[in-house]
Amino acid sequence: MDRHTRHKATIKAFREAAYDFEATAVQDALAQLCTPDVEVHLCHPFGDLTGPDALYERAFAPLFAAVPDLERRDFIVMAGTDALGQDWVGCGGHYTGVFAAPWLDIPPTGHQIAMRYHEFFRFDGGKVVEIQAIWDIPEVMMQARAWPMAPALGREWRVPGPATCDGIVAGPYDAEQSAQSCQLILDMLEALVKHPKDPDPRVMELDRFWHPRMSWYGPAGIGTARGISGFRNWHQTPFLNAMPDRGQHEDEITHHFFGDSQYAAVTGWPNMMQSLSADGWMGIAPSGKNISLRSLDFWRVEGDKIRENWVLVDLLDVYRQLGVDVFARLREFNKARNLAHLTLPEGL
Repeated sequence: MDRHTRHKATIKAFREAAYDFEATAVQDALAQLCTPDVEVHLCHPFGDLTGPDALYERAFAPLFAAVPDLERRDFIVMAGTDALGQDWVGCGGHYTGVFAAPWLDIPPTGHQIAMRYHEFFRFDGGKVVEIQAIWDIPEVMMQARAWPMAPALGREWRVPGPATCDGIVAGPYDAEQSAQSCQLILDMLEALVKHPKDPDPRVMELDRFWHPRMSWYGPAGIGTARGISGFRNWHQTPFLNAMPDRGQHEDEITHHFFGDSQYAAVTGWPNMMQSLSADGWMGIAPSGKNISLRSLDFWRVEGDKIRENWVLVDLLDVYRQLGVDVFARLREFNKARNLAHLTLPEGL
């Protein structure tokens, strides 16, 4: 078995334990999967942690307490090697279950919620030595009707898995196709960052790289965009208007690109750096301040075009860098709501 297929097989025990989530099983699976000093980089407000026990106690245990029938559903599991020779497994999917108790001061709903995650695991010597992960916490706030910030321009919904239903990429590892998928993304991004330094938007060659029926699945707060025109209208134009120096601070960021069959992925902590110098993005006032962005992405290639792109950005950390405490506003916005643990009747 090739090592990328082996790494995906190794992570399966954790994925299965988190599907029928039970505390001891998940803790044991994390202990088996990770080194004792695994570096864990989680989205705001969790921050950086060390070790599988800290990962469970700080992140998973409170979520499990709020969603007692917690269930993990992966729709993408892929693996590959980045340009530094590091081996990664990338997983995308949803945590779901009945939201029965407050979590991060988000009021419970008594109904099923779904929170998208992009989680990346770096392997060395058969063990995970680093994790980079974003959970779409604003998505939970929105489902609880508790989001205290500006509404999204794009479509807010439960983002689907791949249209082809093949995101759990099987082995053996196809090195040639994986390299082609990854190179298409790298070429696309190279063209993308030519603008707005070159003011002609045609320099990005979007029609060359993106399928006319593309879907760009952004994080809650930005939303989904369909087609090239949707991508421009609901994400790209406001983003570039607000931060026109995109792609000009490459010495301050890190990228880990890898491919697996028709899928490609990137992770980095951070992997974008730019200044918020103008208005127009998510209702945030321009500050002129440099901010770093963590954007953990998956792409699906169809033929020679990108058909689907799943994007998660740690938006709560962006607000934090700009001096905006979203959780403080959440508490103000929802202080008349009931934050008690919900006891639901059996329905008989």
